[in-house]
Amino acid sequence: MSTTTHSSACILCSQNCGIVIHQDGDGNFTKVIGDENHPISEGYLCQKATRLNFYQKQERLTSPLRKKKDGTFEEISWEVAIKEIADQLVRIRDDHGGTSIAYAGGGGQGNHLGGVFGAMLRTACDTPYIYAALAQEKTGNFWVNGHLFGRQNTNYCEPVGEAEYVMILGANPIQSHGLPKARPTINEVARNPKKTLVVVDPRRTETAAKADIFMQVKPGKDAFLLAALLGHIIQNNLENKNFIVEHTVGFEQIKPHFEGIPTSEYAEICGVPLETIEQVATGIAKAKTFVLRSDLGIEQSHNSTLNSYLARLLFLVTGHFGREGTNCLHNFLFPLIGHSKEPEKGGITTQVTGMKGIGKLFPPNILPLEIVTDHPKRLRALIVDSANPVATYANSTAQRKAIEKLELSVVIDVAMTETATAAKYILPARTQFEKMEATFFNLEFPKNFFHLRHPISEPLQNTLDEPEIVHRIVTAMGEIPASFPILERVARIDRKLPRLRLLLLALKITTALSPNWKKYHLLILKETLGKALPYRNAKAASFIWIAAHLFAKKYKKQVERLGLKAKGYALGEALFNRILKSPSGTLVSIHTYQESWELIRHRDKKVHLEIPELLKWLGELPAKVETDAEKERKYPFNLLAGERRSYNANAVFRNPEWRKTDVEGSLKVNPSDAQDHKIENGDWVRCISSTGAVKIKTVITDEVPAGVLSMPHGYGFTYKGHDEQTTGALANSLTSTEDCDPLAKTPYHKNVRVRLEKV
Repeated sequence: MSTTTHSSACILCSQNCGIVIHQDGDGNFTKVIGDENHPISEGYLCQKATRLNFYQKQERLTSPLRKKKDGTFEEISWEVAIKEIADQLVRIRDDHGGTSIAYAGGGGQGNHLGGVFGAMLRTACDTPYIYAALAQEKTGNFWVNGHLFGRQNTNYCEPVGEAEYVMILGANPIQSHGLPKARPTINEVARNPKKTLVVVDPRRTETAAKADIFMQVKPGKDAFLLAALLGHIIQNNLENKNFIVEHTVGFEQIKPHFEGIPTSEYAEICGVPLETIEQVATGIAKAKTFVLRSDLGIEQSHNSTLNSYLARLLFLVTGHFGREGTNCLHNFLFPLIGHSKEPEKGGITTQVTGMKGIGKLFPPNILPLEIVTDHPKRLRALIVDSANPVATYANSTAQRKAIEKLELSVVIDVAMTETATAAKYILPARTQFEKMEATFFNLEFPKNFFHLRHPISEPLQNTLDEPEIVHRIVTAMGEIPASFPILERVARIDRKLPRLRLLLLALKITTALSPNWKKYHLLILKETLGKALPYRNAKAASFIWIAAHLFAKKYKKQVERLGLKAKGYALGEALFNRILKSPSGTLVSIHTYQESWELIRHRDKKVHLEIPELLKWLGELPAKVETDAEKERKYPFNLLAGERRSYNANAVFRNPEWRKTDVEGSLKVNPSDAQDHKIENGDWVRCISSTGAVKIKTVITDEVPAGVLSMPHGYGFTYKGHDEQTTGALANSLTSTEDCDPLAKTPYHKNVRVRLEKV
């Protein structure tokens, strides 16, 4: 049987490493290796990507489905499904307002082009509400970035391999990656005698095992540790005064808050020896270069938004920012999120709970509260696109009940997910290897890149990609026509003679004559420019045309450094063509380090250090030491929910047979706790929280301290022919929508109170 090879990218984490797929005549991925031509990953690959055939060949949805009164599903045609969904969306929108409709998901790991087109459906529904996984992970970060750097969609890179002094905070790159070529990068830092690797985590992770200094912080006490580090720096005049004067404002306002930090008291609270805190604080301040890599360990833990603020202050007050070997802001070909105004400045809030948006996103933790209520402005319809709220949002039971209560619920996905089983309509999508796709997780500096992935496999019959599904619904809602014949002809000419800008001119004339169409420009481009592109299933790539032109206009110098000779409008065309014709991805800009300061969005181009709400929170920290003794008596363990291991991958892989190890997703238990509960290695236990219970297999290890448990995410999915013991435990059966950050509503997945019962 003949074999073909294709360049693409892994879709299992935010790094989206370049891969080369060997495919046989039946469409099977017979071999997956790293792509040496990828500009960032350069051939690096972890073991998970080699199993991608299990994603492509999983049990697929093959027809639109409609739920019957008895709870089962019946197959219906696309025409019937689209008409019924569109009619109900129009009815709900017109009767109750667009704010009674919401959108969940819209992306997934690397599935971002489809998510972009989802904005057109939200426009037709007249809703601002999008609930996304990022909003249960990163919105505290986004909010802090907005205050420090001027916009919530600013972001900094974490060049761990370039720094002399490195801190890994609440992250485990050896398993979870999160930075390019994570494993060789961490190994190089660990082996280099001129470098220092500091790891902060309650669990002795694979990365912590390589650390020069392991700060084993108590769960949920990161804010005390970070405050103590900053307290030592400022109390001993170790801050970088020249940097502070030149590049920041507000230091004198924040300084008193750290001068009074009782570092020895905070050391005792967080469980890290004072001498270690002083050693690390001094090491950071005196290092030539320092980089911080942080992740969900502090972002889904107690004081999460405050943690994000203190972590950034750690490299800002010591001057490790905006130069080589330090954290630097970076640009985006297209930003993954937006910027939300505060409510008092006209920002949008939800109708029931009054929650504000951050980065134009709303937190999944409040979704059930917005639905399960008699409030007249409650959510009545939900479109779920490439997401699985029932399995991946906090409190699976609450999420399922909420979706089942909706008047209309639509799931767009490749497989029968837990959320799909709760919905009223299910629409079968194409996999990421059956369509043109891309990720907007392009987070590098000074060189940044973009990878437009061309389809590899033939689409499964009777499936559609998300942009086409969106277009059909919007058309059926009566917002725009199904096709644009004149613009199609113009687009074909435009591709032959782009210098004439015929398509741009025709679009301006068309939207002037039909102003309402302007809101749906992406769908119009898909049906015009998209059809004119000389590639298979390429219509979704039409969005990149807009992105490339906007990017080239904004970052003219940085794009020209790629060696592109074109000027003005032609530069955008040249960049678009470069992206289209680069199967392994391509660099899209090259900055200098001095230019990183241009990426700050404050008018004065300085970092604004003072955030009054968080400084007030910092002052209240001592009161937060008090615990709920009754709850801890009933639920004595702190569960770290969502550990990343060698063979778990969110909800992308549903088939448990892809795993080579840890098939059941074991619960890690400290030996002393195992002895107290008479648990032996491999025993099954019931892990019980205030919201639910799971049966899970145990593994006894001193990797977790006494009183702490750890379980992975990505297990507990329903899959034909497998029972609960095979698929493992669903972590979100135990998590709560109520235990969350007070500002961003990010859930405390790293502080889930549970108890154990031996089975």
